[in-house]
Amino acid sequence: MFQKTLRKLTILNALVFFLILVWFGGSLYGFVAYQLFDEVDDAMDARLAAFRVAGGRPAMVFSRPAAFDPRVFLFVRDTDGRVANFYPLENADAVKAVAAEARAGKPQMQRAGGHVYRSRSVPYQEGETALVRPEGSFTVKDVVTVAIVDSETAMLRRLLMIILAATAAGLLAAAVAGYFLARRALVPVKSAWEKQQQFVADASHELRTPLAVVKANAELLLRYPDRTVEEESVRISNVVREATRMSRLVATLLTLARADAGQPELVAEEVRLGGLVAAAAEQFRPLAGQKGVALTADGDDITLRADRERLQQLLVILLDNAVKFTPSGGRVTVTCRRQAGQAVLTVADTGAGIQAADLPRIFDRFFRGDRARPRGESGAGLGLAIARWIVESHGGKIRAESAVGAGTRIIVTLPVK
Repeated sequence: MFQKTLRKLTILNALVFFLILVWFGGSLYGFVAYQLFDEVDDAMDARLAAFRVAGGRPAMVFSRPAAFDPRVFLFVRDTDGRVANFYPLENADAVKAVAAEARAGKPQMQRAGGHVYRSRSVPYQEGETALVRPEGSFTVKDVVTVAIVDSETAMLRRLLMIILAATAAGLLAAAVAGYFLARRALVPVKSAWEKQQQFVADASHELRTPLAVVKANAELLLRYPDRTVEEESVRISNVVREATRMSRLVATLLTLARADAGQPELVAEEVRLGGLVAAAAEQFRPLAGQKGVALTADGDDITLRADRERLQQLLVILLDNAVKFTPSGGRVTVTCRRQAGQAVLTVADTGAGIQAADLPRIFDRFFRGDRARPRGESGAGLGLAIARWIVESHGGKIRAESAVGAGTRIIVTLPVK
């Protein structure tokens, strides 16, 4: 699937680069051509404007220096289409043929006698039109200018070859660059796809276990339909327990799915973080006492704008993990301090700790570092993933410090605004 997408992205990127190169090359060619021929056209217009007929003879009234351009030749054309020139020319027949075909309006390009010419004609409207010529009378109808543009066309031809070569090389480079960019663009997509696949596999595994327990106990209940509820209370309790566990898991997955979709919105209000810490510690103190774990809480009176329910959920997750993975005789400490305009919440325990290889992954979904923890204590591995989402949605940061046998510290930093 990704190879096909990679090919499509490569072709798309290469096409975009190629179109940019074509546009740039075409623009450069057009600009150079305009600059080259603009000077020639200006000289042709000056020569046309300077021509007059005075006393039956041709005259030139020069008003601009451009009229002296030696590349431009002047001709007149009579009502019968005959062309006359006033200066001796090399290759005169070819140039006259070009002048005879010249048309009014925009300059035209023509090739004749091995040369490239640019021609233009304008109607003569200056009053006196009769020229005295040795071959007879000549009535001027049009004035024609012809310019030889061999050097300009040769330069444009070389420029075109350079642009085509550069475009071909650019296309190859665009294909390589497009492939590289496509691969880079697919890295987060592949990572997200792999995480999604792993998420689905892990979620399916977590849901399969309670479903299997519910199914097995329900089948056992069906085998003995005559037994009373009291006699089958163990199996019924198993069904209820696993159904409750599955319900919690589905609710947690729904929370994470909504978080990924950006749907959950925080309800910001004034929250006294110290009071939340004290309340959460009081909630877990009986559970900690049953396990023989000392739980202490100490916090500054810090007020911040936050979602009270989400922060309570965060504290419950962190304290539940700390108490759950701390053995009898251990200690769990919760502190809340103001540091540099931020609220720093720390939950530390003296439990088994987390292996160094597992530490960077403890906030990943469904990850459980069970090798360093007592068997039977692990949950679904979603609590810390939700904790990270809660902290980051408040603009804060969460990190963990731990080592095997040295306990674990979860440090949460929240902005005080």
